[in-house]
Amino acid sequence: MKMMHHRRLRYIGMDVHRATIAVALAEEEGLPTSYGTIPNEPSSIRKLMVKLGGKAVELRVAYEAGPTGYALQRQLTKLDIECLVAAPSLIPVRPGDKVKTDRRDALKLARLLRSGDLTAVWVPDQEHEALRNLVRSRADAKVDELRAKHRLSKFLPRQGAQPPVGTRNWSERYFQWLRLNEVGHLADRVVFADYLSEVTAAGERGKRLEAALGQCAETSAQVAVIRALQAADIVGSARQYLL
Repeated sequence: MKMMHHRRLRYIGMDVHRATIAVALAEEEGLPTSYGTIPNEPSSIRKLMVKLGGKAVELRVAYEAGPTGYALQRQLTKLDIECLVAAPSLIPVRPGDKVKTDRRDALKLARLLRSGDLTAVWVPDQEHEALRNLVRSRADAKVDELRAKHRLSKFLPRQGAQPPVGTRNWSERYFQWLRLNEVGHLADRVVFADYLSEVTAAGERGKRLEAALGQCAETSAQVAVIRALQAADIVGSARQYLL
C-alpha cells in the first residue's frame, strides 16, 4: 500500500506594480521572509512559480486588487495555482504599522494569506471586464462632453453672446446658433472654434461608444450587466466631476 505524502503549503505575498513585483514567502510555520523583486512579466512569474513549487509543495498566492487588474490572477489560475485578489480596504492593519514599502506589503500579504485574514474581491471573467471597460469609456466620454460644454458656456457670456430667446441649451437650434455665432478678435475666434470642436468631438465619441454598447448588448448574454454598469458608472463619473 502506497503512503500518501502531505504536500506542504507555501504562501506567497505579491506587491504588484506595473513593471515589478515584490515577493515574500511564508511557510506553514515561522516568520515570512522576503524573496526579492521580479519583473512583472508572464515569463518571470511562471519561472518563479516553477522554482517555488514542486511535487511536494502547494503554492497559494495573494496580491491586492489595483490598477494592474486581474492578468496575474488569470495566469496563475491557468497554472493551477490558487490566487486570491485581496480587497485593499479590508486588509487588517496592526497598530503602529504605518510605514509602507513594497517589501513590507508583500510580507504582510504572505502572513495574512497564511492566517486566512484576507478578504477576496470578485474577479470578473474577461468578457465581463471588457464590457465594464466599454461602459467606463462611454461614461468618460459623457463626462468629457460635460466639461467641454461647461467651458464653452462660460466663454460665451464673456463675449456678450446670448442664444435666441426660447432656445434650449445644446439643442439642434442651439448648435445652429453656435455655428453662426461671430466672435470679434482673432484670438477669441480661435478659442471659440477650439471649444466648439471639443464639444462636437466629445458628442460624436459618446455616440460611437453608445452604438458599440448596443452591438455588445445584441451579442452578449449579459444585457442586464451592461445596463447596470451603465447606470452605476455614468452616475458615479458625473458625480465625481460635479463634486
